[in-house]
Amino acid sequence: MDLLIKNGTIVTASEMFKADIAVQDGKIVEIGSNLNIPAAKVVDAEGKLVLPGAIDAHTHLEMPFGGTTSADGYGSGTRAAACGGTTTVFDFAMQDFDENMVDTVKRRDALCAPVAAVDYAFHVGVKDVHGDLLASMKEAVDFGVPSFKVFMVYDFGVSDGVFYKVLEQSKEIGALIAVHAENNEMVNMLVEKYISEGKTDAWHHYLSRPEFVEEEADKRAIAWAESLDAPLYIAHLANKGGVEAVSKAKEQGYHIYAETCPQYLEFTCDVYKREDGRNFVCSPPMKGKDSQDALWAAIKRGDIDTIATDHCPFLQSEKDWGINDFRKIPNGCAGIENMYPYMLAKANAGVLPFTKVVELCSANPARLFGCKQKGSLSVGKDADIVIYDPEKDFTVTCGNMHSDYDHTVWEGYSMHGYPVQTYSRGRLVYDNGEFVGEPGWGKFVKRSLR
Repeated sequence: MDLLIKNGTIVTASEMFKADIAVQDGKIVEIGSNLNIPAAKVVDAEGKLVLPGAIDAHTHLEMPFGGTTSADGYGSGTRAAACGGTTTVFDFAMQDFDENMVDTVKRRDALCAPVAAVDYAFHVGVKDVHGDLLASMKEAVDFGVPSFKVFMVYDFGVSDGVFYKVLEQSKEIGALIAVHAENNEMVNMLVEKYISEGKTDAWHHYLSRPEFVEEEADKRAIAWAESLDAPLYIAHLANKGGVEAVSKAKEQGYHIYAETCPQYLEFTCDVYKREDGRNFVCSPPMKGKDSQDALWAAIKRGDIDTIATDHCPFLQSEKDWGINDFRKIPNGCAGIENMYPYMLAKANAGVLPFTKVVELCSANPARLFGCKQKGSLSVGKDADIVIYDPEKDFTVTCGNMHSDYDHTVWEGYSMHGYPVQTYSRGRLVYDNGEFVGEPGWGKFVKRSLR
């Protein structure tokens, strides 16, 4: 046997129990009490929790945006993921205009494969469906990428008609569409209004994208999905009205899924009033306390399906472009190394069960996005394993993170309980604060939703 983890408490999406785990050739081969199996490596997890690795289904690595490129490339981003207990990373491969969608995936995979420290998958960010490009969605599904994203904002966002066509096509080919839902015309109008009034600080980034701007777009997107009976995934849901719309759609039996992010659970729009408010600029922005409370309530009743990060950090010098003009601030925050520790610390504090964290961060993303070898500690599955010490205290600083950024919105955030080891397909990649993995270890995860 390659690896034997003994005496830990295993956490699944439904239960916690004391057992040992045996790993051979990157797979879990046996789970049981007091396993007496010779192994090349034996780890004593007494007093610790043993969990499936997290799946971050929403990152933007090496992404061109706002006149620059996000600070974490595929190497540093997956390294940081490993050090936070995330063993599968989904990145958005942004289609170029006139580009076949399989070519989009291959272009990004060529950058990722040589350096990825953990396993990875892609969603295609759809920009162009003219001619045969809509049909290339089916080619992407056959290639192992059955998930796509449309943006209702930015200069590369799609029109309502294109969004509808993509949804219609997804139902035919067995794909899942994610959406960045904000009303682009309202955002542009409000930005112009505040700039013309000389209101240029980070607070007005929030005011130009307030709750109703996201809520209206959530409802519009859900209405179109319902009209086609097509599944829809609401990315980075941050507002109370959108939560209510998702809950209603679920009650009515539609396949509407929702993701939220740790930054919306921890911070409110008040951060934009801070001197460093520009560092928190992301879209959608953090919202008011009522929206934050609605997100936590939806998590607890099961209407939020997944937690992901929307990881898209930029350097401080780039965030500083917008000190006097919020339009110039590249949108995005760090989070890839913080998601699992943050949610597990909330469980450790009694806010929600550890089983719910596994459901949100591992089991549900594996199920929704077709990662059939991921998402649970089960015999036959990949040995993506995190050992968590519920007594370890940890305070986030930029210096003890493993990314290539030079600041983080999580600076100074303290947690009771923290991951101490991460295994990717049975290989130790993180050990008590140190990355011990290897660039290029990660494999492309081909998926199917059927």
